[in-house]
Amino acid sequence: MSNPTPKFEHLDAAVKHVSDLIASQSIASSAAKGILYSLTETIGSMIGDVDLPAHLRSGYEGLLETARELNLKMNDQLDR
Repeated sequence: MSNPTPKFEHLDAAVKHVSDLIASQSIASSAAKGILYSLTETIGSMIGDVDLPAHLRSGYEGLLETARELNLKMNDQLDR
């Protein structure tokens, strides 16, 4: 039976990949927004898991903050 919970490394790689795509302007803004929304929702729900050990929770919290900052940066770029 497989574990449906995404690994931290995979989520981290996804956030970095979206960041690279935004920086290179090789992704439509609506696609980037959708992907970031999904990532932040997934990470947020994982942080809310009461069974998640504290040391893992802090890593996911940092990753969530990175995704939120990327979303703000992307919105700032679109406003220019």
